Amino acid sequence: MRTTYDRRQFLGQTVLAGVGLSVAGWLDRSAGAAPVKSGAPTAEKLGWTLGCAQYTFRRFSLYETLDKLVELGIPCIEPAFFLRLDSKRPNLKVNESLSAADRKELRQRLADHGIRMASFYSDLGADEAAARKKMEFAKEMGVQTMVAEPPPEALPMLDKLCEEYQLNLAIHNHPKRPNYQYWDPDNVLKVCQGRSRRIGACCDTGHWVRSGLDAVQCLQKLQGRILGFHLKDVIESGKPEARDVPLGQGKANYAAVLKELHRQGYRGLLVIEYEHDSDALMKDMAECVAFVEKIAKELAG
Repeated sequence: MRTTYDRRQFLGQTVLAGVGLSVAGWLDRSAGAAPVKSGAPTAEKLGWTLGCAQYTFRRFSLYETLDKLVELGIPCIEPAFFLRLDSKRPNLKVNESLSAADRKELRQRLADHGIRMASFYSDLGADEAAARKKMEFAKEMGVQTMVAEPPPEALPMLDKLCEEYQLNLAIHNHPKRPNYQYWDPDNVLKVCQGRSRRIGACCDTGHWVRSGLDAVQCLQKLQGRILGFHLKDVIESGKPEARDVPLGQGKANYAAVLKELHRQGYRGLLVIEYEHDSDALMKDMAECVAFVEKIAKELAG
């Protein structure tokens, strides 16, 4: 999402490198269509699997988004707990409140498109019973990594549950604002101290740039704790409202970002979250996919 304010506004209106996690080991396919043909095959050879945040296509339901991902060659989706499942049933959101029948339908729709729900943006908090329900839903959907921004005091409990459910928790960063700590990678590292390797960072490079940070330096600080990634480039640095642009066209120095990931040996999901919605959205997304593949070819030699 563009900023925390934008996400809250939308909610109101619509209410693995360092840890050695290889995508190839866990992206098992359910019965259904063949896996989506990747739009970035060289990136996959480097151990990178492209995903897309559902928020990118928030104008559409998840079911409508699946066809778009097939067209783009993106084999994974990261749904968000507050977004619509089906345009015909707008009250249904992609979260643990779905009935058993709706969950079964979701799994089948994903399988029919050859797409995996490999990560999930959740509202994990300090309530253990609620966290269990969210993790049970994620596990049922085949999720490997939950992306969230839980309060620091919840991490001991969530760490225990992550081990129990064999899930990872990647702490996401939004832009700098008063009384918010995760914008700074040093603070993310601090809350990870003493925690298992299932607790780490979901690096949102665009939000780092909006906070006036250098994305490559932030990645270097988080080496060994990177469990998720939001590919995002923005047009200006130090401005929380800076608009998204296709990868490589903004201030995140994206060629250097991907080269740093490769240097660290990161192997896992690269989730594109493109927040600038317009009639050119599919074109912009195709440019993002092409950029990742271009840099992957350079890195592969």
